[in-house]
Amino acid sequence: MNLAELTEFLVKSVVTDPDAVAVKQFEDDEEYITIQVLVDENAIGSVIGKKGIIANAIRTIVQASAYANGLKKVKINIDSF
Repeated sequence: MNLAELTEFLVKSVVTDPDAVAVKQFEDDEEYITIQVLVDENAIGSVIGKKGIIANAIRTIVQASAYANGLKKVKINIDSF
């Protein structure tokens, strides 16, 4: 499972409408892998969580997976559409 698939799985696990989630991975920087997460504006609160706890947990899990597989650092941007 690559990092985008892992991120998509985690985000879809916390939203009520999994079909309203889009995840894309970019490797345009030498140091970072950027993952863009787009969710429905009604579900953005579920993904971010109170005080950003859910978003930080998702970032931690994905970064740990990248580290375990010897990959670059990961940036995850969460936005609504």
